Amino acid sequence: MKLQALLPLVTYPDANSEIIAPNAAAVARYLGADLHALALEADIPAVSNALSNVVMNLPEMIRDAEKLSARRSADLRAAVTAACATADVALTTETIRGHLPVLSDLAAEHARYHDISLVGWSGGNPGTQMLAEAVVFGSGRPTLLFSEARPEVRLDHVAVAWDASRVAARALADARPLLKRASAVTVIMITDEKPLSTVAGEKLAGHLRELGLPAQLQTFRLGGRPVAEALQDNAAAIGANVLVMGGFGHSRLRDFVLGGATEGVLADLKMPVLLSH
Repeated sequence: MKLQALLPLVTYPDANSEIIAPNAAAVARYLGADLHALALEADIPAVSNALSNVVMNLPEMIRDAEKLSARRSADLRAAVTAACATADVALTTETIRGHLPVLSDLAAEHARYHDISLVGWSGGNPGTQMLAEAVVFGSGRPTLLFSEARPEVRLDHVAVAWDASRVAARALADARPLLKRASAVTVIMITDEKPLSTVAGEKLAGHLRELGLPAQLQTFRLGGRPVAEALQDNAAAIGANVLVMGGFGHSRLRDFVLGGATEGVLADLKMPVLLSH
């Protein structure tokens, strides 16, 4: 049975870059997955007559914004269709309309019917960061984040961030499609953030080798850096091109209180990261 991957697409106020199309198609092909592109179109509610009286052309502005969102949706879906045809990836597309505050939550709900979500991330687009947070914590499925600034996504050297926690174990299990295709797997541990023994990392690396994976352990220290920066920088330094880590956070009245590493990755993504909650 083939993997089913969801690609949610932000269209407003700032849209995903069209470079997301070949990247998503390449990732789907690498994973042997079918792709479902879900364009999130803005439905902007009408405003009160009092406000309309102040801003005379407000209804027209709303219509223009919705038309812009729909046009970007069509452009992104066309780009993904072309990229998937080139990559020989099976594709279905869909659009949903909703109010801006809930569009990301709607994407998370759709993600529950797929094996993995592919989310394009941009540091200059808060909408992609909101979408990533909602899907990571609201879908119950793994989410692969990748930067739109990179012209190519490679996933063959997997770094597994390991602290022997529940969320790390969940992420490891969710990363199986990546692990079984990897040419190299490196378990990475931070030794000075929390009291951890390297025995836990050696045990995991040994377990992965027993499964036939080319796994080894690397340890490092924070060196005064934030944990998310240290994880990504050290993963890149050993030649890894994708990082697997657990997403830590809990809901507080619809706002998420994030763990330091998770918050740092969502704020400054330096490499593809598979996050699992």
